[in-house]
Amino acid sequence: ARGAGAHGKFVTKKSMKKYTMAKFLQEEGTETEVFARFSTVIHGQHSPETLRDPRGFSVKFYTEEGNYDFVGNNLPVFFIRDAIKFPDVIHSLKPDPRTNIQDGNRYWDFFSLTPEATTMIMYLFSDEGMPASYREIRGSSVHAFKWINEEGKTVYVKLRWV
Repeated sequence: ARGAGAHGKFVTKKSMKKYTMAKFLQEEGTETEVFARFSTVIHGQHSPETLRDPRGFSVKFYTEEGNYDFVGNNLPVFFIRDAIKFPDVIHSLKPDPRTNIQDGNRYWDFFSLTPEATTMIMYLFSDEGMPASYREIRGSSVHAFKWINEEGKTVYVKLRWV
């Protein structure tokens, strides 16, 4: 997929102690080295950037405790909920390996049989389906994370990239 990456620093602006035991999120002002990669999801590196295509990203935090990774999309929802459908959604979206052209029949066949994907399709066919640049991407973790705080309590979080 076509993409770009950047190194930088993540600065904890507010303590997240009540949500997680992750050391890099405990104290305000903690700086953590990061690497982020942004790319298209469906189409390859030779496709135009004007195609409707979710923009994906991955972020790697280099913490004292090890690497912490999360992936996300520029759209706040995902195509499916059930992981067993993942190969089907990928095959419906990717170009046909014989022709290297996206097949509208495969695409709409899958989505007509997957009502849970309706919200994602609505976002994809809005202006967010063709962001003007990486600067205009708002990001969300693909799914919720299960964090555990110091008290051993579970907290579910959805990460946002702003």
